[in-house]
Amino acid sequence: MSEDKEQKKYRGRIAPTPSGYLHMGHAKTFQTAWNRARQRKGDIIFRNDDLDQERSRKEFTLVAMEDLAGLQIDWDEGPDCGGPYGPYNQSERSDYYKKVLYELAEKSLVYPCQKSRKEIQSYGIKDQLKEEFLFPKKSRPSPKKFSKDQVCFNTNWRFRTNLEGEITFFDYCKGRQNFVIGKDFSDFLVWRKDGVAAYELATVVDDFLMEITEVVRGEDLLTSSARQCIIFDAMNWTRPDFYHCELIFDKYGRKLSKSQRNLPRLNF
Repeated sequence: MSEDKEQKKYRGRIAPTPSGYLHMGHAKTFQTAWNRARQRKGDIIFRNDDLDQERSRKEFTLVAMEDLAGLQIDWDEGPDCGGPYGPYNQSERSDYYKKVLYELAEKSLVYPCQKSRKEIQSYGIKDQLKEEFLFPKKSRPSPKKFSKDQVCFNTNWRFRTNLEGEITFFDYCKGRQNFVIGKDFSDFLVWRKDGVAAYELATVVDDFLMEITEVVRGEDLLTSSARQCIIFDAMNWTRPDFYHCELIFDKYGRKLSKSQRNLPRLNF
């Protein structure tokens, strides 16, 4: 941990997505986040990551709050806490994300992209773990600065990565992590054509503005953390520390996911 972070009060967060019930994987991750904050006499921020309005439901937010209480997890800022910044709902924070998109556009670090997911898949270029299709280098436009009036929020915007570069960070659970850009991931979405910030951008902006010192999340998001480090660096913002928890799998060897719609609500 750097000297600056040692001088700052620990600030962690729990950030459920209200698109389904919490499962045991969430419970483990949120308990870890809570324990690490309380052991360091720090704060926990509750953030409702409800960017996807088609899938997000208020009922899931309310149930998540009840389930967290059942796990004896409390928080210091966020819904129903009366904190100076709460409640934190990403669906209400679009202006913050737009401001950062403007800055990235003015630095030639993002570009509009009309390619559909199907078109990108047609190139058949996959990452080293064969988990996702990479955006092809030949489809990138030349670098260009965009003024505010040239930024349209109803199109996809991608971050222009430094292909063949590397991103390294230390994870307090998994150790040193190293990613090769162009092999592990490539140019990624920061804004969606439905007028909403993509996960990577919104998460970075909120973690910075909320002064999060450590991000605790599942190890399936290690690549997301690498992408987010790029955005932190591009904005000259100090990266948070990271702690990626091991995943929990069902009896069939599949990681627990909200996409498994038959998952029951947690019982306490």
